[in-house]
Amino acid sequence: MTSVPDDVLVVHGGTPLEGEIHVRGAKNLVPKAMVAALLGSGPSRLRNVPDIRDVRVVRGLLQLHGVTVRPGEEPGELVMDPSHVESANVADIDAHAGSSRIPILFCGPLLHRLGHAFIPGLGGCDIGGRPIDFHFDVLRKFGARIEKRADGQVLEAPQRLRGCKIKLPYPSVGATEQVLLTAVLAEGVTELSNAAVEPEIEDLICVLQKMGAIIAMDTDRTIRITGVDKLGGYNHKALPDRLEAASWASAALATEGDIYVRGAQQRSMMTFLNTYRKVGGAFEIDDEGIRFWHPGSALNAIALETDVHPGFQTDWQQPLVVALTQASGLSIVHETVYESRLGFTSALNQMGAHIQLYRECLGGTPCRFGQRNFLHSAVVSGPTKLQGADLIIPDLRGGFSYLIAALAAQGTSRVHGIELINRGYENFMDKLAKLGANVSLPSAG
Repeated sequence: MTSVPDDVLVVHGGTPLEGEIHVRGAKNLVPKAMVAALLGSGPSRLRNVPDIRDVRVVRGLLQLHGVTVRPGEEPGELVMDPSHVESANVADIDAHAGSSRIPILFCGPLLHRLGHAFIPGLGGCDIGGRPIDFHFDVLRKFGARIEKRADGQVLEAPQRLRGCKIKLPYPSVGATEQVLLTAVLAEGVTELSNAAVEPEIEDLICVLQKMGAIIAMDTDRTIRITGVDKLGGYNHKALPDRLEAASWASAALATEGDIYVRGAQQRSMMTFLNTYRKVGGAFEIDDEGIRFWHPGSALNAIALETDVHPGFQTDWQQPLVVALTQASGLSIVHETVYESRLGFTSALNQMGAHIQLYRECLGGTPCRFGQRNFLHSAVVSGPTKLQGADLIIPDLRGGFSYLIAALAAQGTSRVHGIELINRGYENFMDKLAKLGANVSLPSAG
């Protein structure tokens, strides 16, 4: 990976993070709610929008397709008017999409509005297989025709898309979003089995219901969508980002700090909060947010297994592993969602951590990766003193985890590729400054 000076952060570690920061709308909801605006016959108003790269990517793609996007009356508010949706130039779509995977979710709305869509080759974080073929299989079931070209996929819907029965082999968030955004205007009823039920999925359903959709969620992970002929706009405040909130909570634990996360909500973080308490972290909840801090006593080693909601989220795992390097004893982490997500631990070992990866399913029930030769379980031995190092960010959550490790370590670290953190952490440099972190950009002196 080649870095430029502006993409490197110099971190002088060993200082506890203390203070208050604010988290806004969830990265895993806001861009999808923006895509949903394409389905409406009138303007939509989305509030609590964070200024992150994924939002800018979707904003650009919407504008390419003729959607007017402008700031609303309050900070963090966007007004999107899809009255004049049109086709976009293939090269422009490719340039705006960059490495984002969000464009795949434009398929259903564009097929409904225009009868055709183009999706470029997709990127995203390298944390394991995230196949897009299933998205296209789903769209074919709705009646779409798909032609693969060298520069991407061309989709057409000669007739109105039709509802269908779909059973996901795994409760994928992206596939569930694809079905929701396509089924709401499809003819007839769509039944989705083994669906993802994350809070961000529920919030997207709330958005679509406000637009006029008919969507029912059953307790057995089945979602039934009755297609309607027309949808209107929406007015919605995005739920706060529970993944970012948990990242700052882990930073408080790893640096022996004290952070008040304004905007954090208990309901969507209950599983994380239980685990945080087991590790030895302290928290206090009020109506405006959650305060997280290290109580000063030794942290506890734990056995942890990631899972789909309501289990322990995979995006919570990497930041917490950094804190577990400071816990007394052997912690076991079993990653069941992304097979390559533990690859980031090699850099932690370089900093002085003792983390061993295994191909077996450790500390929990066997998962789909157990027989496939993936290093998806880890044993973390602690506590270990971390030392500053040169770090190259591998992915979004792994990148923030490296940042936490650099802040917790003794000495100076150079963290390369920090632009990737901007994908999911709004104004993280300003937040670090508010928390007293000793960081600087080389170009800034």
